[in-house]
Amino acid sequence: MVRRLLRIPLHWQIALALAASVAAGLATGGISGEPVGWAMHIYRMLGTIFLNALKMITVPLIVSAIMSGMAQLQGGRDFGRLGAKTLLYYLATATIAVLTGLMFVLWFHPGVIHGQPAKDIIGLSENIAEVQQHVEGRSGQDIADILIRMVPTNVVQSAAEGDMLGLIVFSLLFGFFITRLPQSSAASLGTLIQAVFDVMMKLTDWILRFAPLGVFGLVAKVVATTGLDAWQPLAIFFSTVLLALGTHMFVTMPLLLLIFARVKPSRHYRAIAPALLTAFSTSSSTATVPVTMECLDKRAGVSNRVSSFVIPLGATVNMDGTALYECVAAIFIAQAYGLELTFATQFTVVALAILTSIGVAGIPAASLVAIVLILQNVGLPVEGLGLILATDRILDMCRTAVNAFGDATGAVIIARSEGETDILTN
Repeated sequence: MVRRLLRIPLHWQIALALAASVAAGLATGGISGEPVGWAMHIYRMLGTIFLNALKMITVPLIVSAIMSGMAQLQGGRDFGRLGAKTLLYYLATATIAVLTGLMFVLWFHPGVIHGQPAKDIIGLSENIAEVQQHVEGRSGQDIADILIRMVPTNVVQSAAEGDMLGLIVFSLLFGFFITRLPQSSAASLGTLIQAVFDVMMKLTDWILRFAPLGVFGLVAKVVATTGLDAWQPLAIFFSTVLLALGTHMFVTMPLLLLIFARVKPSRHYRAIAPALLTAFSTSSSTATVPVTMECLDKRAGVSNRVSSFVIPLGATVNMDGTALYECVAAIFIAQAYGLELTFATQFTVVALAILTSIGVAGIPAASLVAIVLILQNVGLPVEGLGLILATDRILDMCRTAVNAFGDATGAVIIARSEGETDILTN
């Protein structure tokens, strides 16, 4: 029986684990509202071990992948071209995502229930004090601090603290200057870094064999803790976010693949399915990086030269799902307080959602802090954040999957623009 299950493709194994986790979570607390102690210990153990394993390999994988990819570039011209394409893609898709969210939230008006602002009808979450601790002292200066974080004082400390932005910048510079060494030195160092990257990919492949168990533990814990009742009072807001995320992921992104990459979107979905399911269960774009790179390399045919540049950078700065959610949440809270937003205010929300999704991801409670920055600029109280806390955990899983999908789509499009033809041919 076990051997038969292991022969099933990985994405189906994870999907089955996902379905089983929902059933187990409901049976051990999601229905009654009282999580079963022994079950929660098992869920926590399985989920934590898997998540720790992914985090364990993230830093060495990202560093070796970026350095290896940069070493393969033919000097500064290739680096400049690849970087320009990547940043243009990130900016364009983030803008489209935010505008999609804005369209849906203005269309459905989830903040107005039966003609009345939803603030008093929904009520505030009791967890608002915890959020205020995360955002205390935060301001627009956090956006400027992004530039400071790009130049770390100690790369080892950045790796230990998970500050990926500074680590990525260092790796890009290190890899770039490998190409400036004499050919003999560059070849030796490049071979060493490539060997490290190959080892990390094999380790990633081994860890992914346990992905179904990790997914089961992570999702079952969420379902057992929150159940299905937590978001029922916010069903319209919940549905609005899901529809906007779905439109971006299943309409906008496939069109970009068809127009710019000329590949069948169905093949792309199938190739990166393990990465999407991992992103959904872990709610971590950074932890999903090893899985995404494995899928692009083994299942999609994207070269390491492109994926090692696009994916680590995208996991840090390309957050389409997060940007979309920030916009919808901010407008929803404004509607819930009965605030009529002018065009200028809406434009401010859109611009801040794009900017904060790029850099605020490196600080605790990333999306919540970004929404606070937006609320402060619109003139709404921070306590408005309490309106959305009940659904945030589940929607976080959904928007992380969209983030990972956007990164993988960008890698395919950019690889095709670089002349790679053997992509998604199966």
